[in-house]
Amino acid sequence: MNPHQLSSGDLIADRRAEYAQMLAASGDHAEAADLMRQALELAPDWAAGWFRLAEHEEKSGEREAAAASLARVLDLNPDDIFGARLKRAVLGADDVPGQAPSAYVARLFDDYADRFDAALVERLDYTVPGRLAEMVESFTNGATLERAIDLGCGTGLFGAEIRPHVGMLEGYDLSSNMLAKAAEKHLYDHLGEADLSKPLAASGLIAHDYPEGRADLAAAADVLMYLGDLVAVFAIVPHLLKAGGLFAFSVEDAEAAPVNSSADGFLLRPSLRYAHSEAYVRGLCETAGLEVLDVARATIRKDGAQDVAGILFLSRKSL
Repeated sequence: MNPHQLSSGDLIADRRAEYAQMLAASGDHAEAADLMRQALELAPDWAAGWFRLAEHEEKSGEREAAAASLARVLDLNPDDIFGARLKRAVLGADDVPGQAPSAYVARLFDDYADRFDAALVERLDYTVPGRLAEMVESFTNGATLERAIDLGCGTGLFGAEIRPHVGMLEGYDLSSNMLAKAAEKHLYDHLGEADLSKPLAASGLIAHDYPEGRADLAAAADVLMYLGDLVAVFAIVPHLLKAGGLFAFSVEDAEAAPVNSSADGFLLRPSLRYAHSEAYVRGLCETAGLEVLDVARATIRKDGAQDVAGILFLSRKSL
């Protein structure tokens, strides 16, 4: 959810916030912050307004004030649909959380769904789905796999790449709008909501007709950067795979990513996405009984004008 799209419910406060946004667009962030504070005097319980104020304060160099405004956002919105806790960590005001809030990720991609394909493929040179599919096809010599599970399937970009090589394709995502876009492509035999940050039984990935140990392939293309601590993911995936099943996934490369905050094995970038080290991922694979078959470093997309470095992995569950 874009915080700039949310109304305070007070017409004058909204008008002042609009003027503040115009000032920010012209580069006058300090004046934008002052005008936003005036708006919040009229609407003091406006969580989106406090988030806007924090943005203006940060860009005007008022980092401590921005952190305080973000704390107010969290008071008003404990589910944290704005990612305020992540922003506070980037500012150095909080420890790096183990993951992005599920509500934040779901709302982010609900808002992004309509323009997702055009933004990533046409403007940001997004390459992960094709590269992961090539890694899988190279290992299997193009053989058809019986069943694949696309974790964080989004609009179906990886699904389109792997569909010709699988008999049954499942897709799961946190965002209902993303799932609706994926359904329009008629790639998947089953689509459902799922949360990789939860234990397997509560994740949405297991049901009567979809038991454990069913997949020849699980994939997570450009998904794990919203989950800093990947222990839960690597506890789930082996339960989805048959013996010898493959897990193909990507991470942003911590060794190549400038960051403001860090934790063991993963880093939180200013983009509010996580980057992971190869050593951290290899350790999780070993603990989960996944043999690493292939690793490739590549530019996986752009972030504005900057290239984003990533690491692509292909692993296999023990036979």
